Amino acid sequence: MIFFRTIKAFLADKEYRDLLLTGVTILIIGTIAYHELEGWSYLDAFYFSFITLTTIGFGDFAPQTDWGKIFTVLYITIGVGIILSFVNTLYLHYSKSIKGRKRGKKSS
Repeated sequence: MIFFRTIKAFLADKEYRDLLLTGVTILIIGTIAYHELEGWSYLDAFYFSFITLTTIGFGDFAPQTDWGKIFTVLYITIGVGIILSFVNTLYLHYSKSIKGRKRGKKSS
C-alpha cells in the first residue's frame, strides 16, 4: 500500500513527472533508433534499449552496424545518467515517504 501511495504522490509532482517523461522519451528514442539502424523489431529494440540503460546488458543483442555502434556510445552516455537519476529520485521520494509515516506513528 505504501508503495502505491508513494507512486501516486510521485506522479502528482510536476518535477517528478517531467523526469519520468524524460526517461520514457529516451527509451522511445532508443527503440526507434535501433529499429531503424539495426532492423530489429520494435520489441527487440525496446528490450535492448531497456537492458542497455539499466546496465543489465545480457549480451543477447548487440549492434552490428557502424551507425548502430556510434548511436549506442552516445545513447549510453546520455541515457544511463537519465535513468539513474529517475531511479535515484524515485528511491529518495519513497524513502522520505516511509520516514514521514514512521514519524507520524511515533507522535501518535
